[in-house]
Amino acid sequence: MTAFARNQWYVAAYSHEVGREELLGRTVLGEPLVFYRTEDDGTPVALNDRCVHRRYPLSASRLDGDRIVCGYHGFTYDTTGACVYVPGQQRIPRTARVASYPVVEQDSLVWVWIGDPALADPATLPRARHLDSPGWVTVRGMEPIDADHGLLVDNLLDLSHETYLHGGYIGTPEVAETPITTEVDEGAGIVRVSRRMADAACPPFYANATGIRGRITRWQDIEYHAPCLYLLHSRVAPVGVVPEADGSDPHGFHTEITYAITPSADGKVYDFWAVSRDWATDDAEVTEFLRSNNHTVVMQDVDALNLLQRTLGSERAGYQELSINIDTGGLAARRILARLVEEGDKPVEGVR
Repeated sequence: MTAFARNQWYVAAYSHEVGREELLGRTVLGEPLVFYRTEDDGTPVALNDRCVHRRYPLSASRLDGDRIVCGYHGFTYDTTGACVYVPGQQRIPRTARVASYPVVEQDSLVWVWIGDPALADPATLPRARHLDSPGWVTVRGMEPIDADHGLLVDNLLDLSHETYLHGGYIGTPEVAETPITTEVDEGAGIVRVSRRMADAACPPFYANATGIRGRITRWQDIEYHAPCLYLLHSRVAPVGVVPEADGSDPHGFHTEITYAITPSADGKVYDFWAVSRDWATDDAEVTEFLRSNNHTVVMQDVDALNLLQRTLGSERAGYQELSINIDTGGLAARRILARLVEEGDKPVEGVR
């Protein structure tokens, strides 16, 4: 079981999920939360999702202006979590309040801080600008997985599994056969894993979306910003196409693949996924193809990780795990996650 680093930012929702028509309930690091937007400027609010009276979920309640009215007995809370109305009496008990949490909305993601509010620094948030930048089109979704969040980190940092788990979609033999390079910035909590394939088969995911036929060059450059954000900078181009000195590549296709890895509770994780592109942005068929196919790939991961979690739960005590070269990035991520917990959950140093 991977411990939680509480004094960190985690993605709790996409921007479009938080509104005023319906209250959104999510559980992050074991904490039940309710999200909504203020009436005047639409600022997202995060409160604990349990009424102090009888623990009724506030996410199953309603809004009155910017106040949540508990759907069971009418206890009413403002945006700070303070109870401002108790039915049947004028005196409001001193302890009648629910926790509120720092929230930042950035790059179409709603981030929440579960730990000490005094340590919540928005400047430490990693960026994923392509998610809502002009000229980019993004398909996205979220799947809950009944597995430890560390298993999802392992999965995403070792893409050799594409060859075997995702064959017929994004996997080809070259992914598993090509060595990786790994760079680790321990202080910033960033792991970079790169795989450069000079001559590879074009998987159906890219062949059908781009129209490329034949062999391709394929680059997979991963940035993992512990504990939550994963970026995969993907490039495919026909074999022989070389980018210009400034990095521009009129004959190549760049795709940004984003995951937010948010622990929900022990043995449960939210898998937020998104595929962004700056090519064929007006082609609705390409958009739907990428959405449908990436959802299929994500569900293959979900099924595999659910199975792996059940399997690990039945292992004998003291079993030995074998690691090899392709695990370098995942092992580095494990060290960083463990350090974030061990060092008293200090925020990751530096501005990202």
